Amino acid sequence: QAAKSARTVVIAGVPDGLLHDDVMTDILMIHFQMSKNNGGDVEEVMYPTVKKGVAYVTFEDQEVVESVLNKDEHRLEDRRLPRSYPLKVTRYCENVSSFIIYLVVIP
Repeated sequence: QAAKSARTVVIAGVPDGLLHDDVMTDILMIHFQMSKNNGGDVEEVMYPTVKKGVAYVTFEDQEVVESVLNKDEHRLEDRRLPRSYPLKVTRYCENVSSFIIYLVVIP
C-alpha cells in the first residue's frame, strides 16, 4: 500500500458554509467514489481544513488518484446543494523543503 500522501488529492472550490461540515464530507465522499468521476474506494475525507473551501481526499489505491487527476472537470453536484460547483483537484505533496531549511538554519 502506497504512502498516504501518495494516495491523497487536494480539493479546492468546496462551497463553504452552505451545509453542515458532516454533510459536505459525505457529498465529497460520494462524488469521489463514483465511477463517472473516475473515482474509487475512499479511505478518508478531511473537511473542513485550515484553508476555507479546501478538502483532502485519501483513496485506498494510488491508481485511483491518477484517474481522478486525469478527469477533465469535476463538478460537485448533489440535491442538497443549490447548484453544481466546479472543483479543482490537484496532487497532494508534502512540503519537506521548508522543514529541511528550518533544520539547517536554526542550530
